[in-house]
Amino acid sequence: MAILDHLLVLTDDIDATRDFWCEALGLEVGERPPLEFPGYWLYGAAGPCVHVAERAAYEAHSGDAGIPANDGPVEHVAFDAPDYDAAAGRLALGGIQAHSNEVPGVMRQLFVEDPNGVKIEINVKEQR
Repeated sequence: MAILDHLLVLTDDIDATRDFWCEALGLEVGERPPLEFPGYWLYGAAGPCVHVAERAAYEAHSGDAGIPANDGPVEHVAFDAPDYDAAAGRLALGGIQAHSNEVPGVMRQLFVEDPNGVKIEINVKEQR
């Protein structure tokens, strides 16, 4: 079974993107290797899970390295959260509007978008 290692968000505003992900999910800026483009690594409880990179510099670096650019859309990225009220409260405190959904007997969900239009799904699974 695959486990999400990280998500890379390319952006024209790395600071606004960093702030959004930290406010929305409680991630923290952490250590990042000396890469050839500006950015941040954002850490959750298990380590770095969201990488943020300045779009133009990353695309130039990838081109120089022979790595094809991916300009396709990301429909959503899902994260688990332990407490629905805490997650909803964090979003409200940050002024981030969320759409709620419930999958009866399975989980409650919150959906938000980051400043770049990446949809984020926050799942709080029911205890069994």
